[in-house]
Amino acid sequence: MLSRLSLVASLCFWGICGTAGIAAEARSERSYVRVSPRDSRYFELSNGQPYIPIGLNMIAPSGRDEKAALAQFEDWMRRLSDNGGSFIRLWLSNPFFDIEHSKSGVYDREKAQRIDAVLALARKYDIRVKMTLEHFRHLGEGRQSWAGKPIHHVSQGGPAKDIVDFFANPASREQFKAKIAWYAKRYGDDPIIFAWELWNEFDAVQQLYTAETWREGTGVAREWTREMLAALHQRFPRNLATQSQGSFDHERKVELYRSLCLIPGNDVAQVHRYLDLGAKLEVCHGPVDVLAADAVQVLLGFDTGQPVLLAESGAVEPGHSGPFKLYEKDKAGVILHDVLFAPFFAGAAGAGQCWHWDHYVAKNDLWHQFGRFAQAVKDLDPPAERFRPVRIEHPRLRVYALAGQRTLIAWCRDSQNTWKSELAEGKAPEVLKDESLVLPPDTVSKQVATVRVYDPWADTWSPGQVREGKLSLPPFARSLVFRLER
Repeated sequence: MLSRLSLVASLCFWGICGTAGIAAEARSERSYVRVSPRDSRYFELSNGQPYIPIGLNMIAPSGRDEKAALAQFEDWMRRLSDNGGSFIRLWLSNPFFDIEHSKSGVYDREKAQRIDAVLALARKYDIRVKMTLEHFRHLGEGRQSWAGKPIHHVSQGGPAKDIVDFFANPASREQFKAKIAWYAKRYGDDPIIFAWELWNEFDAVQQLYTAETWREGTGVAREWTREMLAALHQRFPRNLATQSQGSFDHERKVELYRSLCLIPGNDVAQVHRYLDLGAKLEVCHGPVDVLAADAVQVLLGFDTGQPVLLAESGAVEPGHSGPFKLYEKDKAGVILHDVLFAPFFAGAAGAGQCWHWDHYVAKNDLWHQFGRFAQAVKDLDPPAERFRPVRIEHPRLRVYALAGQRTLIAWCRDSQNTWKSELAEGKAPEVLKDESLVLPPDTVSKQVATVRVYDPWADTWSPGQVREGKLSLPPFARSLVFRLER
């Protein structure tokens, strides 16, 4: 393991070490992200400060040139941090970072230095990182080359005769635990790590299990997940541990998600869902705010008391055949805006986390959208508020509200402005005027001290006023946020 001095020296070689970086590192190392003991549906830092994850999937840089790739990563992370971002997700199994790439059970320390460099950037910009350990779906017999890991097959000196055997046989399991131990020796007790995630979309390993085995609480997939979550907790006792499932695009996924949320040791209830016109579920074809909020509400309905995150979202061509073609027209970031705002205001523990960080967010320079969400929730303490999600009825707006001990905060979305109207049909968003909301009596205190309204598209706050339970809204297009505080 590199000493701290040698690590800092190597990072200075990449030009990512300096006074600001050292200060941010010290700031981050004071506290870990944990499930809040004040309200287990939300996160906080181990020093008691609230933590709302604001960020996206930033799986790996583009290209193979190491120095250029890390420079690109720094640019992305700097832009995210400058706009209030506090979270990214990294795939340690991506070829750029993969330490286990030449032989099963053999780990490349030079490749690990790339992970070191990204974590140093995370300290510099005070961004927490979810570390996803693996993503492969077959041992070479599948059609998706990016999802194969042939080195684990017995024909190449690996421990498994097929993909099911990889998860089922004791030798494979012990080898995976040894890999966890290797990471723990290098990155254990690192507070910049938000969580360790076992696998990306585990149910995409289709031969491994069926919905029936998970529903019954049996089967290789469930047993392996339980065992490896326990191994993560043993090796990383101060970091969160979690697992993920594939896109929630079919009714059968309800039981898969319910079962995953109930597995002991799974600290975060994560859900993936996309705008996908090829999905079986009709909700995945409609407005992005609706599909995002619905996914969160389904998991909240399991009543496990866990924090819920929309951990992957965005828009894809039918059947996940590629990035959404209408991304190119979304220069304002309408889809990203809905992915960020809808989950939190539906009761999630943080902003929704978009995929397509490169093809969409960076390409369209949409980093400001993270700043708009950060501004809307600035100084909010969700565990202290003990928020309950509330829907406020309105003939034109979908109003997602959180009613707390001292605060009522809501996001109002124009129901007639969607990805379809604006991007597919080319209709400009209408400016809504003279709109007002009748607030439910149990959400409005008679001791309201301040009423503020935030326009995330103009990035401006303005004072508001409640009279006889009615809030008048200023003119706005697409969406608006209001906060009532006492």
